[in-house]
Order: sequence, then structure tokens, then C-alpha cells
Amino acid sequence: MTNSRMNPKVYDFLSKAKKWKEEYETLRNIVLDCDLTEDFKWMHPCYTFEKKNIVLIHGFKEYCALLFHKGALLKDAHGILIQQTENVQAGRQIRFTSVQEIVEMEPILKAYINEAIEVEKAGLEVEKKEHKEFIIPDELQNKFDEMPTFKTAFEALTPGRQRAYILYFSQPKQSKTRVSRVEKYMQQILDGKGLNDCTCGLSQKKPNCDGSHKNIR
Repeated sequence: MTNSRMNPKVYDFLSKAKKWKEEYETLRNIVLDCDLTEDFKWMHPCYTFEKKNIVLIHGFKEYCALLFHKGALLKDAHGILIQQTENVQAGRQIRFTSVQEIVEMEPILKAYINEAIEVEKAGLEVEKKEHKEFIIPDELQNKFDEMPTFKTAFEALTPGRQRAYILYFSQPKQSKTRVSRVEKYMQQILDGKGLNDCTCGLSQKKPNCDGSHKNIR
């Protein structure tokens, strides 16, 4: 591991981490041992090979994880890759709940990371299934291309929530208005919320939420 490949923004991320800090640090050391370059994208440590995204470290309430950007192309010899929902096409997770679990899996994790690097070297791409019911507007697709984790979060939404967003984003005639709508709801999508969900995490349809604080940041 060389300091030249380590990103100072990740140190800031780790210093502010309230949960999974030790797990993040352990995962970071393992990934850097695989000769990847450390970057900081989408508010998380991201590791690249020749500027191509390979794996991301992120955390949730119940677990932390390595997210392989093209995990669907890995052989998954140990059966440990997880598809968050049936709508997620490319990304796959390996989840952890303790440092000990990560340490014990280190050889396997490095093997998966190295396989992901070989997938990228070979120029392989995940064959995406097209949505037949609706057309994704260019402005939304552009954000997917810029931010793979945003695309993963969108694909993890239920089909109904995806459809609602796509219809809403597609309505304006002017591209700049469509761009504005996409950018406004990006964080809500990253948080796993639908178009009509309040920031409290409850749907407006639920009786204990009157929707008065919907989308207030």
C-alpha cells in the first residue's frame, strides 16, 4: 500500500464515521492491497483501476458492504454476492457486520477484487435489460452514467416508484427543467424514498404523516 494512492477525503470520511469505522478501515486496507487507486465519490470511498470504478465501501443501518460495480459479471465461487433487489442489474454487495468477519474473509475478498479488475481489463459490460413500459429520459440516464451508485439506488426502488419518477422527470418540455427535477430528487432516491414519500421516511398515504414536511431539507 502506498500513500500516493490514498485519498485525503477518505481520512475525513473515516474521522466522521459514527458507525462501522473499524470495519471501513479494515476493508480499506484490504482493497488498497489489491493495487487499486483510492477516490472519494458519491460521499463514499471508491476504488478504481485506470479510472474505472471497481468497488465502493459503504454502510447501512444493519451492515456495511463492498459494492462491486460490475458484480453481476463475477463468478461468485463462494456464493456471497448479494443483489439488493431484483431490479438491480449490475451491482452486487458483500455484506459484513463485524471486523472479525472481514478479517476471516480477507483472502476471498482479495480474490473477488482481483477478478473484478480482470473483468474491467477485459472490457466486459453488463447486458442491461430495457424497461419496456416506459422510456428513461436522457437527463436521468446521464446522471446514471455519471453516478453508478445513483443508478443502483434507483434500480433498488420498487417498479412503481421507478415509474413515478420517470413519468415526473419526463413531463417538462425543456431539458433544463428535466435536469432540475432529477437533481432535486437525487438525494431522495439515494435514500430509497419514492416521489411521494416524506423525508421522515413515511409515505403521505400513511395516517400518521400529513405530508406537511414533504421534501423539506
